[in-house]
Amino acid sequence: MLYDLSLHMGYAYDVPASGARHVIRVLPLSLPDRQRLIAGSVTVTPHADEKTTFIDFFGQQATSVLVRAPHERLDIRMQARVMVETPSMTADLSPELDKLGEELAGFWSVDALSPHHVAGPSPRLAEEPQIAAYARETIRPGQTVREIALSLCNRIHKDFTYDTKATTVDTTPKEAFRLKRGVCQDFAHVMIAALRSLGIPAGYVSGFLRTIPPPGKERLEGADAMHAWVRVWCGETMGYVEFDPTNNIPAGSDHIVVAYGRDYSDIAPVIGVLKGYGNQKAEQAVDVVPLKG
Repeated sequence: MLYDLSLHMGYAYDVPASGARHVIRVLPLSLPDRQRLIAGSVTVTPHADEKTTFIDFFGQQATSVLVRAPHERLDIRMQARVMVETPSMTADLSPELDKLGEELAGFWSVDALSPHHVAGPSPRLAEEPQIAAYARETIRPGQTVREIALSLCNRIHKDFTYDTKATTVDTTPKEAFRLKRGVCQDFAHVMIAALRSLGIPAGYVSGFLRTIPPPGKERLEGADAMHAWVRVWCGETMGYVEFDPTNNIPAGSDHIVVAYGRDYSDIAPVIGVLKGYGNQKAEQAVDVVPLKG
């Protein structure tokens, strides 16, 4: 599937800000046998005094910008064209849970794709006894790792309510779990914490999801949004498999990957510092347009 993507993220400040340094991760990745970035650009208004790109630990491109002069508003825009392959269905070759530990112990690599990086606590994902108990209640004896991941994906989707007003970007998985409400970030964090509590390596995926309008309705421009889902290590043979607990589906050709990390803190779309005071207002609009490839 061929897509044209556009993203606008705007920040309006009560009082002009200055000395703003931001790291931006919004450009889709090129991934072997998964997706190919044909062309893409990231622009910032006002014009950045410094703009550089770098590759982070996980091998992903990020853009660093510095805006020195006072500014009342910051606008970030991304344009890209991406080809996404339709994932092929494969047999479940993942081990049962009691065998996964042996495979993980025998996995010596610590490169960017190593499951060891997503096997334990991370900055936003501490051990949570209540989430661990929830995970243990969900699994059944004899299940494979992929079956366990699918069971948790199903249960979280069933038990949690999607509510954009219930949580914020700083809400902890513990609080989201207590509320049983939240957005894709919360669903993903809870599922990752649950899997890790069972000894299953799992990480956070940031990207875009094409939304499909109801029958008879026209697609709305800007109605798509940045999305989050989960990457699960299903043993050496299968490697990573991705699940979307918000929508209770495996990640497919409508899921466009921007970055992989341990949790949201590794790959937030925009993170940085600035000089200023007062409040700010943020807005975001995303458009994911399928093209004839």
